[in-house]
Amino acid sequence: MKDDNRRNFLKNSIKLSLGAALLPALNPISALAAAEAPSSVAPFVFSQIPLPYNYDALEPHIDALTTEIHYTKHHAAYVKNVNDAIKAENLNYADAKAFFLNASRLSPKARNNAGGAWNHNFFFEGLKNGSAAGPDGELLAAIEKSFGSLNQFKTQFAAAATARFGSGWAWLVNDHGTLKISSTANQDNPLLDTAEVKGTPILALDVWEHAYYLKYQNKRADYIAGWWNVVNWEIAAKRFAAS
Repeated sequence: MKDDNRRNFLKNSIKLSLGAALLPALNPISALAAAEAPSSVAPFVFSQIPLPYNYDALEPHIDALTTEIHYTKHHAAYVKNVNDAIKAENLNYADAKAFFLNASRLSPKARNNAGGAWNHNFFFEGLKNGSAAGPDGELLAAIEKSFGSLNQFKTQFAAAATARFGSGWAWLVNDHGTLKISSTANQDNPLLDTAEVKGTPILALDVWEHAYYLKYQNKRADYIAGWWNVVNWEIAAKRFAAS
């Protein structure tokens, strides 16, 4: 008798297990709900890099107060705002690259602040005090191949930065082995799916007025000329090598 009860118990347990396993297949609504359930993996969020130098490190070319306000106010606000948008809009991208490849699908808040967060990390990382006189090695060779000479590159890059109407950025990008100069409005960058000139960024110059107005007022050309003195060519070379 005890053996019969044990056999019945095992049979019922197996039936229950099979029934549970088949439920999603028998109930397509339940299966769909399971497939659309939020992932347990936390969504990608933007973060602000630690500033790799003191606020006064870029003097006299970029003043300490501008660097402090730029980093602690403007940049910090972009990071906060994009992460607020990610949470509110339930955005779930693997990384910044995937985020920008879907820029045309994003809300203005998510798109603009994502650009502000990423662009400023890239900008601040690409500066240093006592920078080298200029690029060398493979990066210099690529610049000379694409633009004729380093001086011609600087002239064309400065022209793109000067001609950007209103707020925006100037970029040097690697487009499948060819270096190109581009300019983007507001907080757009060459990684966006909507970018006119796409490529892997090598250099970035912020030409929003908040980046230079305290020291240079309306003299954007003077700011651009000063910026060349604090370009971190070592970082630019590493970006080029990895692109």
